[in-house]
Amino acid sequence: MDIVDMDIRQWDVNDVKEQFGDSLTLLPPNDNIKELQTILRDKNTTRSDFKFYADRLIRLVIEESLNKLPFTDCEVVTPTGALYKGLKYGSGNCGVSIVRSGEAMEQGLRDCCRSIRIGKILVESDNDTHEAHVVYAKFPEDIARRQVLLMYPIMSTGNTVKQAVNVLTQHGVKEERIILSNLFCTPAAAQAVVDYVPKMKILTSELHPVAPNHFGMKYFGTD
Repeated sequence: MDIVDMDIRQWDVNDVKEQFGDSLTLLPPNDNIKELQTILRDKNTTRSDFKFYADRLIRLVIEESLNKLPFTDCEVVTPTGALYKGLKYGSGNCGVSIVRSGEAMEQGLRDCCRSIRIGKILVESDNDTHEAHVVYAKFPEDIARRQVLLMYPIMSTGNTVKQAVNVLTQHGVKEERIILSNLFCTPAAAQAVVDYVPKMKILTSELHPVAPNHFGMKYFGTD
């Protein structure tokens, strides 16, 4: 079998800014993140190692995604009686995972936001036309008033995400209140989603024309 050279254009923060404006943010690159991405792409990575390192990368992406949520000023009194001026999350945040691979990111979100509510969307693609359609959605009743972290680790074409956003907007969620938390994204998918929902924020760890589409099967042990 031919080996495909994957040393393709490396996107940096400036490239992303020029191409996608403020709609897409690339996780600040470093050697630690590159190692995690390498392990997840390596066909020889065992399932237990894959899940361990995937969870590490998920946590980094979730943490950075949380930085995009609105904060408000607050004051607290320290144990020494001093007054401290700080920040707290604005009320009304929730997560929504796109089943099934998006469910891999749920624990990472709960680890950061212990009591956060999480909804689900199931999107399936037609075997013949490859057109995506939603078959199931369950959200908090007041989701229209919430900031939404939409979780989907691999975005190859953007079709699934676009359908998921359609369902959220049909339930009253405004585009600008949605943040897509993503691990791996192709430039074509990023462009398709940015063009479709320009007010939604996207955060990803990598832009690369070849997405690791084995992610969900490897993570859940169904490969």
